[in-house]
Amino acid sequence: VQLQASGGGLVQPGGSLRLSCAASGRLFNINLMGWYRQVPGKQRELVAQITSGGITNYADSVKGRFTVSRDSAKNTLYLQMNSLKLEDTAVYYCKFLSVTRTPYWGQGTLVTVSS
Repeated sequence: VQLQASGGGLVQPGGSLRLSCAASGRLFNINLMGWYRQVPGKQRELVAQITSGGITNYADSVKGRFTVSRDSAKNTLYLQMNSLKLEDTAVYYCKFLSVTRTPYWGQGTLVTVSS
């Protein structure tokens, strides 16, 4: 499984961005997809995830502002980020998890929220 994340950039506080994670390879045994983020000096943290059945889960810090979704036909995972805050600045990574608990990571895309 190969993952290619994109969509990061510079945005002002209150703005929006949509991240994409294009997947290729053997995807038939993937049952959990998610977005994580990391800032220098801190551990990578879960932002949002979605199961193959469409059940979503969000970090408290992004609830009501971020939406995770997937397009199975395009093999793409999305993260719609609205009302962005300074503290959302981070490198965002997509992660897929197989039914055998094998993780696959994308390369990361930088989101900078700054005025």
